[in-house]
Amino acid sequence: MSGVLRGLGLGAAAVSVLGAGCLVYANRVELNRFTLRRDQVDVPGLDRTLRLLHISDIHYVPGQTKKLRWLQSLAQLEPDVVINTGDNLSDSAAVPEVLEALEPLMRYPGAFVPGSNDYYTPRFRNPLRYLAGPSRPHSRPATLPTDELFGAFQEAGWANLTNTHSFAQVAGLGVELSGVDDPHLDLDEPPVWPSGERAGAAEPRLRIGVAHSPMRRVLQAFADDGAHLVLAGHTHGGQVCLPSLNPRGGPALVTNSDLPAAKAKGLHTLMGAGGNTTWVHVSAGIGTSAKAPIRFFCPPEANLLTLTPDTTR
Repeated sequence: MSGVLRGLGLGAAAVSVLGAGCLVYANRVELNRFTLRRDQVDVPGLDRTLRLLHISDIHYVPGQTKKLRWLQSLAQLEPDVVINTGDNLSDSAAVPEVLEALEPLMRYPGAFVPGSNDYYTPRFRNPLRYLAGPSRPHSRPATLPTDELFGAFQEAGWANLTNTHSFAQVAGLGVELSGVDDPHLDLDEPPVWPSGERAGAAEPRLRIGVAHSPMRRVLQAFADDGAHLVLAGHTHGGQVCLPSLNPRGGPALVTNSDLPAAKAKGLHTLMGAGGNTTWVHVSAGIGTSAKAPIRFFCPPEANLLTLTPDTTR
């Protein structure tokens, strides 16, 4: 009997050591394994190539120098346009370092929408509740310096797409942008596209919808309005995923939205009301909430999307 008990004790100890090792890996290694994902998106009607850098969910905490330097290095990609899908902050003192990190990228044309962690600081929650379904905002959240952050983005020339729209010529291409406030906070309004603002400008060839949380009602609204591409973040790619040898990470368990787990990151398509096909790109994001600083089989990422003419249609 004592031998059985000893064996059970050794087994429990081994499980504890393995669990502790997984947590160390998820916090110390995976959390800083910053990765650039490259994808090609074939867009009907496009007559030239556009290189779009999609960044999301930075969740910056002061002192994250590895993240800061890596973000600065992304400017070497020389994208045609940068789209930021929100959740830049995890601390009220983070704005100066976020702006330092993004300053090289803000030299390029860009646009942004808010996430909940651009408005409010994260609060600790039981992680098991995350597995039960989408989280809800705290009833008395502490606010973040949103105006300071967004004011700097706009001063640099990035378009604020909070429940509004913008038109730009990017690399000789007319681009219509429509964005919504964070659907996770139920702040989104129906998409609105630029109208009557293009006098003397090239006819738009590309229509992009932008949101933080990829709630299905929002993605479908953009698709029904004829968006060629919709960009979102928020899911962290599942953040804690099943083990996998896939360099893009393992299968997600949850998305913290009503999006199916299989679509927690990467590209998928939607059919619009007019029979059009809309691409949706969900970024796994660059950071995590400061209250849950782990990633497992889901490394942090930024995404370089090369939009190319679809010659098959």
